[in-house]
Amino acid sequence: MSGFETLSWSLDDDGVGTLTLDRPDALNSFTVTMARELEEFFRVTAADDAVRAVVVTGAGRAFCAGMDLSAEGNVFGLDETVTPTPADLRDHLTEEPFQSGVRDTGGKVTLAIHELPKPVIAAINGPAVGIGATMTLAMDIRMASTKARIGFVFGRLGIVPEAASSWFLPRIVGLQQALEWVYAADVLTAEQALEGRLLRSVHEPDDLLGAAQELARSFVVGRSPVALGLAKRLLTAGAGFDHPVESHRADSLAMWHASTGDGKEGVAAFLAKRAPEFTGRASELPEIL
Repeated sequence: MSGFETLSWSLDDDGVGTLTLDRPDALNSFTVTMARELEEFFRVTAADDAVRAVVVTGAGRAFCAGMDLSAEGNVFGLDETVTPTPADLRDHLTEEPFQSGVRDTGGKVTLAIHELPKPVIAAINGPAVGIGATMTLAMDIRMASTKARIGFVFGRLGIVPEAASSWFLPRIVGLQQALEWVYAADVLTAEQALEGRLLRSVHEPDDLLGAAQELARSFVVGRSPVALGLAKRLLTAGAGFDHPVESHRADSLAMWHASTGDGKEGVAAFLAKRAPEFTGRASELPEIL
């Protein structure tokens, strides 16, 4: 199951998909093509109801060594003939020339990951630098091999954190830790990243992928896809609300929809002491925000 140039992917019987960044000879370095394919995967392929969760890893010894700097021209695929302003991106973000020539390609990927209403787990098997690190921030959980090395090294190249990481990173590790890592632009060991609360857990190399897949499986087997999707939206949105009443509004809508849908089956199965047979679809989530 692929059809992609820079990615490969498989799906098991429980609906757990494994997406592999697949340019091992180039340490899975990020290209404009990979950006386009990742966005397509998370917006189209992973949106299929057969896909219940996604584990992301890298082929070979790296997760993703950052942007492929060997490309001709502007390696980030940006249009140097335009002079964009904040107003341009507020009012015309998805219009040309801004859509193709100004928008950060990594940011398009992380927004697609963030908006997928299903669990997404990063299995960081080796070096993850630059976009290789920031793309994982939009994933729900990050697990890593003892051989992983993670670097927010933008300052060494004279560029800035991208892929909406200025939103994600402080929410995961706190503002002070985020600033220290970005200022220092060092490459962290897996243990340092774990200590800084970027990672959930660190595993021996041969155990990492299986552990990530098993964790994903524990999230989705016997679970309602609708309840999971709504819960993800509630938690990610709630972190940015100004007052708990905003969460109360969203919770109320989500609870009403869930309890009148898969919730009926969940309660009936609990009372009958049997496994539930949920029929809700993540592709048909109600609006709650």
